Amino acid sequence: MTTGGVYIVPAFSGLFAPYWRSDARGVIAGLTRFVNKGHIARAVLEANAYQTLDIMTAMKKDSGVELSHLKVDGGMVANELLMQFQADLLDVPVIRPLITETTALGAAYAAGLAIGLWDSMASLKKYWSVDRTWQPQMTDAVRQAGIRGWRKAVQRTFDWVD
Repeated sequence: MTTGGVYIVPAFSGLFAPYWRSDARGVIAGLTRFVNKGHIARAVLEANAYQTLDIMTAMKKDSGVELSHLKVDGGMVANELLMQFQADLLDVPVIRPLITETTALGAAYAAGLAIGLWDSMASLKKYWSVDRTWQPQMTDAVRQAGIRGWRKAVQRTFDWVD
């Protein structure tokens, strides 16, 4: 299933990093009579990866550091289609840890460090392990076409609020 050329930009209260546009509003762009609910669902999923691409692009521009891989966590990492699409868009491996709720785990580690349960951050590294890694598979031509469509859809969100 593809998006059928549909892009969804969820700018429900503006677009934040890296656009910083409070006048933006959410859009569904690229609708035709052939688009069905499956295309729209896929576009919603892909919007998450495109937003991550926007942030990673801004980070690279600001820092000059090239992304070599992306470690992910949270509930959405259970979606393997999304993880593959993210690897394809960023053109780097995407790595999911065995424990995907690392925010909560990090808080527990911080508490343990504070009370002396662990003696250093280095001693915690042995607890982190890879569950799965996705390698990029998309051609550059397909990637660039998708990015052009996304950026066009993002532009359509601007100037909705006067």
